[in-house]
Amino acid sequence: MTLPSSSAQSAREVVAKRLRDLRKGAGLTVVELAVGCGWHHAKTSRIENARTAPTATDIRLWCRTLGAEEHAEDLIAQSLHAESMYSEWRHRTRSGLKQLQDSAVAFFRRTELFRVYSSSLVPGLLQTEDYAAAVLGMSARFRDLPVDDSAAAARARVDRSRIIHERGHRFVFLIEEAVLRYRIGDADAMAAQLGYLLTAGALPAVSLGIIPTATTGRGQWPRETFHVYDDGLVSVELVSAQVRITQPSEIGLYVRAFEQMRQTAVYGADARALVVKAIEALG
Repeated sequence: MTLPSSSAQSAREVVAKRLRDLRKGAGLTVVELAVGCGWHHAKTSRIENARTAPTATDIRLWCRTLGAEEHAEDLIAQSLHAESMYSEWRHRTRSGLKQLQDSAVAFFRRTELFRVYSSSLVPGLLQTEDYAAAVLGMSARFRDLPVDDSAAAARARVDRSRIIHERGHRFVFLIEEAVLRYRIGDADAMAAQLGYLLTAGALPAVSLGIIPTATTGRGQWPRETFHVYDDGLVSVELVSAQVRITQPSEIGLYVRAFEQMRQTAVYGADARALVVKAIEALG
């Protein structure tokens, strides 16, 4: 599977190649194009090598200089899409963690099928408030946010999660057994979180699969956490950024990986037994 950060870079490179091909087709050198656009030739090289993302103004100047203005708007749209794929957390958390939770509510309401895979944490839609506060608190400290609103963000996350009780949505959660063992928060918070998994996993619209640590015949090794929303968007969480993937062929790869991992998961009574075992291990 292509790394999500590589997917975003690949999208940038497609735009860069189109711009480079237009320049070469017009018979202009890098320096000649730069003179026509009114900038240093190094900027042209950075854009053509996908090291610098062109602005809409850059693209319009580029196309005007080449006499290819009919290509400008399409290239601008393609470039904006490439940049939207890669959204750095430092920008997304600028208005606080609570606002980040609230911003997803409308989108969640429009989504019918949620497919979520996690190898490290209980998925956000299944988190209790104390567990969410511990997770978001770690995030706030790690990112040195000027204001730690993780407690308010945790309440907003739980409020947002009530969608699992609403009609018109289906949820397929897939987690690694190790998620049950990673201690997030204190023992009481972890026990409450595991207990809630037993309850939420039994909801009619929820399918909770757990991939046992000792499972054999895996088709996929543990992957980065990702969410598939209907068949139109994949969101992948990295340390530095959230990557949004909308290319159908790439979405298909994530769905294929998800389905392969589902085949090695356990459900129902077997999944509940793993959760109970993890609760007992808390002591």
